[in-house]
Amino acid sequence: MPGQVRDGLRSSVPLRTSRAHLMTPRPTRLKASAMKLLLWCSLALATVCFSRPAFAVEDAAALRLAEMNGLVGTWRQADKPGSPLRIRFSLTAGGTAVVEEWLRGSQPHSLTIYHRDGQGLIATHYCPQGNQPRLAWVPSSAVNVLRFNFRDATDLDATHESYLVALAFDLSHEGKIVRTETYRRAGEDEVSSMHLVRDQH
Repeated sequence: MPGQVRDGLRSSVPLRTSRAHLMTPRPTRLKASAMKLLLWCSLALATVCFSRPAFAVEDAAALRLAEMNGLVGTWRQADKPGSPLRIRFSLTAGGTAVVEEWLRGSQPHSLTIYHRDGQGLIATHYCPQGNQPRLAWVPSSAVNVLRFNFRDATDLDATHESYLVALAFDLSHEGKIVRTETYRRAGEDEVSSMHLVRDQH
């Protein structure tokens, strides 16, 4: 019997040691799991924080282009009903670009095409003088106002030609457009505005 007791004690000691061995790292494992969870949450929060502004800008550009989609149709100068000038907006390229076409009677005069450029908008103006300025949309908190500023141009002789450097649309009033453009020639800027209404003919 004593031998059996000693054998029993000997057999129980490793068992207790094994339990202690298994239980000792438990707080360490819990701590490691908590740290991993904290790290994962931090990375997720950082991803949301850094990506949100990009989505906000992208959504703003999409909304601005959608505003221009609402201009589809033919417009005339409100204060010059007898003028042959008409400005016609239409969609092309599967609805991804807005075309602004100036007509004098049935004769094409000039063309401006608006489309997405990543998180922004680009307006390319095809001028009768033969140059093609590109203007970039300027994000703004102003409601119903779109502004574009000169980025660059192709086939431009800035010494002898005037060229478009700024363009703005005020869409504050339904059925009306205030279109303002700025042309530059020899370093001097000339600003002009037109009040447009839909042509009923």
